[in-house]
Amino acid sequence: MEQRAVSAEGRRTEADRARSGRVRRPDGAVVRPPDAIDVRRRIPPTDRLLRDPRLAVVVDRLGAGVVKAAVHEAQERAREGGISPERVAETALALLPGTASGLRPVINATGVLLHTNLGRAPLSVTARQAVQEAAGPTDVELDLATGVRARRGRSALAVLRERVPRAGAVHVVNNGAAALLLAATVLAADKEIVVSRGELVEIGDGFRLPDLLVSTGARLREVGTTNRTTAADYAAVTGPGTGFVLKVHPSNFRVTGFTRSAGTAELTGLGVPVVVDIGSGLLAPHPALPEEPDADTELRAGASLVTASGDKLLGGPQCGLLLGARDLVRALARHPLARALRVDKLTLAALAATLTGPPTPTALALTADPAVLRARADRIATSLGADGLDVRAVECAATVGGGGAPGVTLPSAALSLPEPYAAALRTGPLPVVGRLESGRCLLDLRAVPEQDDERLAEAVRLARTAREAVPVGAVRPAGEGRA
Repeated sequence: MEQRAVSAEGRRTEADRARSGRVRRPDGAVVRPPDAIDVRRRIPPTDRLLRDPRLAVVVDRLGAGVVKAAVHEAQERAREGGISPERVAETALALLPGTASGLRPVINATGVLLHTNLGRAPLSVTARQAVQEAAGPTDVELDLATGVRARRGRSALAVLRERVPRAGAVHVVNNGAAALLLAATVLAADKEIVVSRGELVEIGDGFRLPDLLVSTGARLREVGTTNRTTAADYAAVTGPGTGFVLKVHPSNFRVTGFTRSAGTAELTGLGVPVVVDIGSGLLAPHPALPEEPDADTELRAGASLVTASGDKLLGGPQCGLLLGARDLVRALARHPLARALRVDKLTLAALAATLTGPPTPTALALTADPAVLRARADRIATSLGADGLDVRAVECAATVGGGGAPGVTLPSAALSLPEPYAAALRTGPLPVVGRLESGRCLLDLRAVPEQDDERLAEAVRLARTAREAVPVGAVRPAGEGRA
């Protein structure tokens, strides 16, 4: 009995020896037969593999270092007996990433339209093409007609100005937090920023708005309480030492019950600028989000300056928008800090294409018909069910995410799979990120373009063997930030 009892560790050891070609002799010694040594000798050397036409052509696209690393990994697998020497080249090809950036494309099936961990708004095809065209030399700061230097990104700024006609001028920096940082630096250094206690928010990853504001040299003057702040509270402390009054959309949470907040129009007669941080980037009201603030409405109410993000509900690249009074915006744009916060030509190209092009993926996901989503889920579930998978179509609720529309849910549809699929799909050849709900892995279709349905189905098929894997968990929508 004792001779037959082999521990799990022992079985793994014997299996490892078998894969590597080593065997145990009757006397207990572990040796490598001559044929196993010959197998190792048949592994192609690195220089020969790099001359393989299939790999050589990839060097120009990914770089020699990336290709060489894949070759070494494939050779190691052959040495361990995992693959035959004849498969080293094709294994190296399979190990190569799609790009040299280190970032992997994923399918966002979390049900969070603007998922911070997944890069928030996906760019439209038009914006992606614009980025590719702008990758080479462009006229970003050159007037081709005269041959002299021109305003940086003037075409993108002109389009943004057209989309928000109430703004006297516009400017773009590298993200929403930078827009507010620039405003505080220029308008309130050594002065007070008057802000409601209920709007001193944390904007994700432990990043707190008060810390950002005081880093500019401004002083915060808190008014009101967490749940109630009136216009009189602002008026009581506003004076010569006030840089501006700040209104912040608490986009990550909602305060309900006995509440009161002062609107922008109530604060415009205080004799100081009113800066409104709307956060999520709506330029005009959206019928699906009636309570979400937008730039046009705030400017009409009398805001001196509106700040927002470009990679949220606007559906564009990461950037910060400054929209408002001509003299204020020009003062911000000419400040030395603006140089450090400026955006590159690729961002400007993507922003312009987002503003002028067709509806963005974010806009399409926001307005998706729940009946169409359910029909898609039914169709995919039927196809996968025919292959014997444990999958069913279910109704569910999606969210906006990315620091926008707190408390708003959007009716959606999803594929429901056993929980172990969550980890297997995340780590598959085409990563798919879902969420866990009631012990099942849900793949919510609201943020998944319909053209990706077949790719999603194929990813599920490839993950089928992971049904018995230990569940690790899916990325959840909690903790979304707005920075």
